[in-house]
Amino acid sequence: MHFLGLSWIDCLIIACYVLAILSIGKYLSGGVTTEKEFFLGGRTLGKWFQFFLSFGSMADASQATTTSSSVYLQGAGGAWLGLITLFLTPYYWFSNVWFRRVRLTTMGDLFEDRFGRKFLSSLYAITTILIIIVTIAAGNVVALKTLQPLMVKEVSSYTAQESESVNSYNEFVVLRSERNHGIFSGKNTQRFEYLKNFYDRGELHPYITYLKPVWFYVCSSALVAIFVTLGGLKASAMVDAIQALLVILISVILIPFGLLKLGGVHELHRKVPDIMFNLFGGGGLSEYTWYSIGSLLLIQCVGIIASQANMTIAGSAKNEFAARIGAVTGGFSKRFVTIAWAYCGLIALALFGPNLADPDQTWGLLTKTLLPAGLIGFMIIGILGGKMALLGSQSVVMSGLLVKNIYEPLFPNSSEKRSMLVARLTVPFALGLGICIALYLNSIIALLKFQIVLLVIWGVPISMLFLWRRLTEIAVRVQVLSTLFIVAVIPWIIPNVSFLAQSKALTLMTYERTLIVKSLVNKSDITHNTSYKEGDVINRTVVVEPVSVFFEEGVVKVNPKDPSSVKTGRGLFRTEVWIVSLCGFDLAKCNSAQLMTIRYLVDAILPIIILIVISLLSQPTDRLRVDRFYVRLKTPVANSPDEDEIEILTSYANLNRFNHTKLFPKSNWEFTYWNRQDTIGFLSCCGLICFILIFFKAVLMLGS
Repeated sequence: MHFLGLSWIDCLIIACYVLAILSIGKYLSGGVTTEKEFFLGGRTLGKWFQFFLSFGSMADASQATTTSSSVYLQGAGGAWLGLITLFLTPYYWFSNVWFRRVRLTTMGDLFEDRFGRKFLSSLYAITTILIIIVTIAAGNVVALKTLQPLMVKEVSSYTAQESESVNSYNEFVVLRSERNHGIFSGKNTQRFEYLKNFYDRGELHPYITYLKPVWFYVCSSALVAIFVTLGGLKASAMVDAIQALLVILISVILIPFGLLKLGGVHELHRKVPDIMFNLFGGGGLSEYTWYSIGSLLLIQCVGIIASQANMTIAGSAKNEFAARIGAVTGGFSKRFVTIAWAYCGLIALALFGPNLADPDQTWGLLTKTLLPAGLIGFMIIGILGGKMALLGSQSVVMSGLLVKNIYEPLFPNSSEKRSMLVARLTVPFALGLGICIALYLNSIIALLKFQIVLLVIWGVPISMLFLWRRLTEIAVRVQVLSTLFIVAVIPWIIPNVSFLAQSKALTLMTYERTLIVKSLVNKSDITHNTSYKEGDVINRTVVVEPVSVFFEEGVVKVNPKDPSSVKTGRGLFRTEVWIVSLCGFDLAKCNSAQLMTIRYLVDAILPIIILIVISLLSQPTDRLRVDRFYVRLKTPVANSPDEDEIEILTSYANLNRFNHTKLFPKSNWEFTYWNRQDTIGFLSCCGLICFILIFFKAVLMLGS
């Protein structure tokens, strides 16, 4: 018996999971009556809850989809989109202590506390709410595209239009394969270009699904709204705990089934070109080369600290050590499952070839192809639970920002009961806006890249705030507003203004290139050339198709049925790349890796320059306020709230209490000497980084 393409046992597993989630929210609802309990779990979460919150926020199941999709397109180097934060894990060992020691509720509070004015705290809240809505949208899109291949129609029930879509997809796959093998007939060129217009728009599909976007988004978001509204951050933490186990299960279960279907790791290497196992791209085929990975690391380093989730998770910790251990163990656990996700992307490439119309559905197609009934149910609750855990924690974060930094400043005499009501009402509002964005943006990888760029808006000033006394409020205002305009406002406006999106200058494409790469002969090669035999190494001709210089999701024809139709850009506009083009560079000569590097370097470096220059030209912040901020930041968190209050008062009475710990005593830089715990933790993190990279490389070499 089947229901919407699923077996009865899969449906039963999903129903049990939904009931369990609702029960958690109901069970915790009676103990959540204050803002502190709702937003920060009462600051009582120990190492285990910190681990689950960190692991859940870093390794939600949606990243399995994004990573496998990226690897399917780019090869093993595509894993860097999720793995790059590996190098930032030693940074977490210090930054989580900062967030716990400031003893605040939201990141917006940080700016008010440091500068004594509310404007930046409210501006942070408003812009971060927009970032959170994009994050919620990404969670929706990821879950939808992963689950759609699992709920497909029988061929016998296709409509005429649906049959045409599937048949056209299969025809396009054959034509592209012939083109890549050099046996493409000239008479098929027009037909290939015609079908490619539809393929580029994502309108050709290998199957027809029952799962439609609007209904899925509304029903799943409603479930999140219920359990978060009832249980707040503790409910989200408990769901994260369940989700952590499910993520580990779904991350590894596909690998043995995939290798069994392929015939082992040797067959995987036989069917996938060697270059796709290269961690640093190769031959111009991948976006992820050593220099693009370096730029991605830079932008993550300056941006990752901006997430309000850092303050929420670290601020909820019982003590500093719990905050540190939770962040680091959660971070490193994510790296191991990321390797599993990447390996699944390579298996998908071997099974399906390079012609999937929508690579974002890689994970779902693997599940449908490889797993039996029952295990598909567990995969679905893993993906669905990942979406709910992500959306749950993000909606709690958003409600905290709205209440603490927008609502309460506007209504200072509001009771805590009324503030709690506003916080709870904010949750479904945020989820609803996330649905709207999800319906507009369709590419998972494009959404993920947009999230990375958005974090830079506040990541740079927050990093500088912790480290540089000379930072001024006016400098942060100028930098935030200008960066916001460049990376968020313009990218949304350009695609929605027809004459700009369709202009010849902005629809510029890179040049098509032909590369020669060495590769093992596969069965397809033998089919097309009987002189080949298994084990032969051949020079394979690879055509690198043009990509859009300025638009994230490419350039397509407005009317795909008309060969002479004008072209228009899709997705977000890369303002940073356009700014560089104004300097006279011929960016059509660039490859994808170089375009990504240009974008990220501008995003990372420009805000730093603006902050330093404007700060040095503007009036310094009140000296007493700055001294009180930094002495509190250096005061370790005590074992109990009462003891901690005494320590803070002691520090305020002696503002020079920790001056002896400064690395540069007479400067405005607040770098400090490390203690034993700092040193051991940092070196241990570095050692684990090396181990994980060696482990990943060893996994890729298995069977080669």
